[in-house]
Amino acid sequence: MKAFISHIALLGLSAGLLAYSSNLQAATPSSEKFVAVGTEPFWNVTVSKNGIVYSSPEVKKQTFPYVKPLTAEARPADLVRVYRLRGNNMLILEKVSACSDGMSDKNYPYSAVLILGNKVLEGCAQKQ
Repeated sequence: MKAFISHIALLGLSAGLLAYSSNLQAATPSSEKFVAVGTEPFWNVTVSKNGIVYSSPEVKKQTFPYVKPLTAEARPADLVRVYRLRGNNMLILEKVSACSDGMSDKNYPYSAVLILGNKVLEGCAQKQ
């Protein structure tokens, strides 16, 4: 009987850990691909598990290793994503009602701020 109760308790603990793990994964941003673009000056960033790649007319390609984004506490994981890049660099994506690139009629669901050293670039982003 004690063995039976122990097995039931272990089963309950396992189920609880599995549920906690599922909730934790749901709160973690997925590995979807994002593309951020900016105008005046022109630039773009592609975020994927393969890396975070910045390019502009002046910089053909600058690649940073992929890092899991930081998210806002007590908010949905998809609301704000902060990618800390190597060096003094950072990419911030924030879900907004609409972001316009200023050059087209296209509206994007995210605003983007790219900080490269002492340079701050603003733009828009979307999932790919």
